[in-house]
Amino acid sequence: MAAGKVYPDAGAALRGVVADGHTLAVGGFGLCGIPEALIAALRDSGVRELTVISNNAGVDGFGLGQLLGTRQIRKMISSYVGENKEFERQFLAGELELEFNPQGTLAERLRAGGAGIPAFFTATGYGTVVAEGKETREFNGRMYVMETALTADVALVKAWKADHAGNLVFRKTARNFNPACAMAGKVCIAEVEEIVETGAFDPDQVHLPGIYVDRIVLNATPEKRIEQRTIRQEAR
Repeated sequence: MAAGKVYPDAGAALRGVVADGHTLAVGGFGLCGIPEALIAALRDSGVRELTVISNNAGVDGFGLGQLLGTRQIRKMISSYVGENKEFERQFLAGELELEFNPQGTLAERLRAGGAGIPAFFTATGYGTVVAEGKETREFNGRMYVMETALTADVALVKAWKADHAGNLVFRKTARNFNPACAMAGKVCIAEVEEIVETGAFDPDQVHLPGIYVDRIVLNATPEKRIEQRTIRQEAR
């Protein structure tokens, strides 16, 4: 049972919100700042035919890669997908739809969705396959492509801290796509490492106001895997 916006676990936070065929906006950049517990609970829920808006699709067996392994994702709206062999296999076999976006365009489409802006023009992608089938227009002697906004039925995001009102603070680069995803979702569920009392944050330090957050779940000890670890060999 929820205590205000705070739910006892990730499964409870998803219950009654996520359904077959939904579109989800999921925060993260690589494996940095992903809502690990919420993704695992989504896998366990068994919902299917999902469209997922996310910068990438995790890696094999972790993050959104878990949902590819269980065939719960029908379509990805993404930017970078090069770390996931199962993604590659499903896409090349025609088993997974992909709407590919330049990274900045993806971020702006989410931001526009959260701001209530239906579409915008960008020079990025003009004259490439990215622009195929899209309206183009000239402004001040330069050609632009019209991109439409993105919204989602549910946003799943990861923050560092939340208060009971849902105000969020992100930690360094883990902020990445999370605020934009949160604002683009009709319902936003935030996974956090610490929950504090309302009023504990200096208002100037709040990164995302609680008005955008509907449900909160605590995951105090996330795994936080490193996508690729590169080390320098010792000199001999």
